Amino acid sequence: MAENLIWFEELRRSDVPRVGGKNASLGEMIAELGGQGVRVPGGFATTADAYRRFLSENGLDTVIRERIAALEEGRATLQETGRALREAIIAGTWPEVIAEDIRAAYRALARQSGDDAPSVAVRSSATAEDLPDASFAGQQETYLNITGEAALLDACRRCYASLFTDRAITYRQVQGFDHQEVALSVGVQRMVRADIGASGVMFSIDTETGCDRFVLITGAWGLGENVVQGAVDPDEYQVFKPFLDDPARQPIVAKDLGAKEIKMIHGGPGESATRNVPTSLAERARFVLEDHEIVELARYAAIIERHYGLPMDMEWARDGLTGELFIVQARPETVQARQSGAVLRSYDVTDPGRKLLGGLSVGNAAAAGRVCLIRSAADIDRFVDGAVLVTSTTDPDWVPIMKRAAAIVTDHGGRTSHAAIVSRELGLPAVVGTGDATHLLHDGQDVTVSCAEGDHGAVYDGIARIETQDIALDDVPETRTGVMLNVANPSAAVRWWRLPVDGVGLARMEFLIGNEIKAHPLALLDPGAVRDAEERAALDALTTGFEDGADYFVRRLSMGLARIAAVWHPKPVIVRMSDFKSNEYADLLGGRSFEPDEENPMIGLRGAARYYSEFYRQGFALECRAMRRLRDEMGFTNVILMIPFCRSPEEADKVLEVMAENGLRRGENGLQVYVMTEIPSNVIRAEEFAQRFDGFSIGSNDLTQLTLGIDRDSEALAEVFRERDPAVLWMIEQAIARARAAGRKIGLCGQAPSNDPDFARLLVQAGIDTISVTPDSFLSVKRNVAEAEKG
Repeated sequence: MAENLIWFEELRRSDVPRVGGKNASLGEMIAELGGQGVRVPGGFATTADAYRRFLSENGLDTVIRERIAALEEGRATLQETGRALREAIIAGTWPEVIAEDIRAAYRALARQSGDDAPSVAVRSSATAEDLPDASFAGQQETYLNITGEAALLDACRRCYASLFTDRAITYRQVQGFDHQEVALSVGVQRMVRADIGASGVMFSIDTETGCDRFVLITGAWGLGENVVQGAVDPDEYQVFKPFLDDPARQPIVAKDLGAKEIKMIHGGPGESATRNVPTSLAERARFVLEDHEIVELARYAAIIERHYGLPMDMEWARDGLTGELFIVQARPETVQARQSGAVLRSYDVTDPGRKLLGGLSVGNAAAAGRVCLIRSAADIDRFVDGAVLVTSTTDPDWVPIMKRAAAIVTDHGGRTSHAAIVSRELGLPAVVGTGDATHLLHDGQDVTVSCAEGDHGAVYDGIARIETQDIALDDVPETRTGVMLNVANPSAAVRWWRLPVDGVGLARMEFLIGNEIKAHPLALLDPGAVRDAEERAALDALTTGFEDGADYFVRRLSMGLARIAAVWHPKPVIVRMSDFKSNEYADLLGGRSFEPDEENPMIGLRGAARYYSEFYRQGFALECRAMRRLRDEMGFTNVILMIPFCRSPEEADKVLEVMAENGLRRGENGLQVYVMTEIPSNVIRAEEFAQRFDGFSIGSNDLTQLTLGIDRDSEALAEVFRERDPAVLWMIEQAIARARAAGRKIGLCGQAPSNDPDFARLLVQAGIDTISVTPDSFLSVKRNVAEAEKG
């Protein structure tokens, strides 16, 4: 039997020539990782020798050689070649010894399961697939819910035929593989009842940036084909790997609810093996995975990655009967593994037109071109090279034209869908899961596809200017003065994970509130007080999947900031509590029902004054709850909190008291609290502020405006708004000197050092501890600091 098939537990990863990459990996995990808790459904694999014997006894070797020669010589089309080869293989008959070995192994599975005709998954595994430098994912077929010996033999033969789909032939040609050197093994696994459970895809790294600190998990109800092919918009979860082994920490740093409008289930009598049905409203409103299941899967990913010694791409399934989680496939990740860590390329889209639509970004790049809208694979012949491919979803049949596209935009799919995976491998920017790209865009339209703005990609009207910058990471000087980053967008922060920064000098909480939470904190606490009925309905929609508005705010804010804190953990990350002005708070969902109408919000109810006010005290309590969860439950004790616009030491006392009432006591669990230095009183009374805070951060924009008496947003006075005005420089020098005399850390997080390299030199000469700048200016500021330190 070993000549024709082998049980998984007898296989190892070195058996790729015998059973292909997929089956060799399944065997390796069953044998080596079962003891560490990783569950893999059992089964067996037919051998490459069995495939070659099938071809030989049916005279198919000659057929394949002649048909491929005709294709390469231009005497036959790809479609004609693939169709003829598949038909010839399906018409072949099984050598009796191979057929009997398969039947006997199936009966053994039946005895193990106690089921006369167990349901199995039948998966193709090519001998050249799932290699670190080439992924054949999706090139061959998988057949689910196969029952009975005759159906199993037919499915195995169809797997053999799928080695010659149009997409598989094209892929081998592109990768330079000899068609007749590649053999096919068929894996037969006990079927996990994901049809009444859930399934999805998992990567042991961040798929867009290659950051090795995160596990990315996507999931949907039912069988996993919809997630793989991008036919459904799945839930998405991110987990911080370094915290996985600490039960006292909550390592989930992102949870995004997907639409999950359909699910694939087993077909009934007389139907095909599987079919799609709509999901219920309750299923759409629930996360597929509980928190403990997310963590369990992430642990599987970490164990598998550690065992293989390289980033991995996995498929998982949850049995709806037992609730058990299984890994059903694991292969090396092939895109980020090939990226060089020595150079970081950044894309910048300037002067874009109107934003037409958005979705999930894939690729960290940008491209512009003319739309080619194709709704069906039957129409792919009309694709124009270099166009932006717009379609509902893709599958492996689309690969021949995807590699000719400038960018890809789809209605459906998540970050682990077929369109996303292939786009990454081809180096193309893609915006997936837009919902309505095929309705809003049209053939011949000029657009710019930008994936350079973080997790959320955008399609803009017209051809924008796209600039690239390469940062050489092997030529960054060492400096005594710390150079940190100003960040706001959690998804964009991960793009810069390779930068050798000293932490984050300013993480803006209000950016997350405005862009991820989108609602006023008081509206979330008391939606009934919101006057507008449409806004109340929007609040209900936002909080779907959460206990209530408060739970939504606390979890979304803490997880958003956790993604920033995780990128550079354990280096310090300074999070500024919300610094919206009243007019900006009013623009949040439900905000106009709560906010006062101020004549001059820039110097009105802002910063510290809001926090202890009876008006906003409950909203600030939500911010404190989120920060407590971030530090104490999730474990990101590298986070330092910072209070903005604190006018006096007496005001500081009130804020610190409110924080303590909400469980944030300075000094407990290592909590440090900084204060912004952006008001002249912060400098004048610096010694008193130093008694109440652990450090200072100079906000040069506000300090300049309040020192010079200039509205920083005034176009008429823009030319006299200068951080290098002698009065402002005096304030900065005094702030640094007084902070150092009091034994407190002090940094600067304004825009000036990013725009003006000489300003960075002035700060170094004054003895500042840290300078926090925008990511794109990090390298130039770092070099300027190094030069300044030389004297």
